[in-house]
Amino acid sequence: IRLRMSSGLTTTSLPAKEIDFSKWGAIEKQKLTKINKITASRLKGAWQEIPHVTQYDDADITELDLFRKELKVSGEKQGIKVTFLPFLIRAVSIVLREKPQFNSSLDHSAENLILKKYINIGVAVDTPGGLVVPVIKDVKNKTIFELSKELMDISSRAKEKRLKPDELAGSTFTVSSLGGIGGTSFSPIVNPPEVAILGVSKSKWSPVFKKETNAFEPRYLMPFCVSYDHRVIDGAAGALFTTRLTEVLGDK
Repeated sequence: IRLRMSSGLTTTSLPAKEIDFSKWGAIEKQKLTKINKITASRLKGAWQEIPHVTQYDDADITELDLFRKELKVSGEKQGIKVTFLPFLIRAVSIVLREKPQFNSSLDHSAENLILKKYINIGVAVDTPGGLVVPVIKDVKNKTIFELSKELMDISSRAKEKRLKPDELAGSTFTVSSLGGIGGTSFSPIVNPPEVAILGVSKSKWSPVFKKETNAFEPRYLMPFCVSYDHRVIDGAAGALFTTRLTEVLGDK
């Protein structure tokens, strides 16, 4: 093992040892879906090949959530469900334009960085068959209502297994939101060939001290994090990205 490490060679995985779990009690064997297997293979490769770093932060979305609720009323009249996700996607697209290294990929040689002039956001969707990541194309040129309609459409078709192959390709950055489910934080795995991914957890009301009033005020905070490829992005850039995203989200 020492020789392999010093020579730069990677060790191969040992074959899994079969275990008879029924020796200790009743079991049920459930076959993995095709999506489960593909996801497992991609995530394993991403975790092994990409040196991950995760930067955490909280965004004050008090005013933004009030604005969302105003648009929600208008959206309902048009049959459009306005969630927080389209606002998040738009905010991400603004920061990606300012910080293009987060909207890039390493080429096949890992010696050149490909900076993309387009912004396509992959959105992780939980389906009965497993996790899929349909892609919202050309995000920076779409309105909140347009993004909302598209999110409704792809989420519905993803769960019905009606997405087209090209709708699952071409993303430059991925958003994984567990805000509607719960949890305080998590560390998402970068979705190659991208170099960064945003993870969002459940927002909550918290007391925040304000110097201006010398008192605590209730604020609606969204915990989030960005995992990134440390070969492309350093820690300072990661912190600047999350800081800028909190500013954009705080300015509706």
